[in-house]
Amino acid sequence: MNKLKRNGAALLFLLFVFLLLSSCADVTPIKECVKDEPYGFLGGLWHGVIAPVSFIGSLISDSIAMYAVNNNGGWYDFGFVPGAGILFDGSSRASR
Repeated sequence: MNKLKRNGAALLFLLFVFLLLSSCADVTPIKECVKDEPYGFLGGLWHGVIAPVSFIGSLISDSIAMYAVNNNGGWYDFGFVPGAGILFDGSSRASR
């Protein structure tokens, strides 16, 4: 029972940290976004980490997108995929 409480507390803490960090997500109107500098690897990595929150937000509001329209292609995608994998523990559980 003690292990269950400890795992539950750790999960709540991680959820709190995730929500705190994802609240930093910035929304730029698409017309302005296309004029700005494109997102690269680090932008893709960050967007991958906040993808679940962005997805839920995109269901609620049309002004929220989970994938940057203004990106530089391959490097952004290369960052997005591991960013999403970091959040969901990647393939480490599959190898166990």
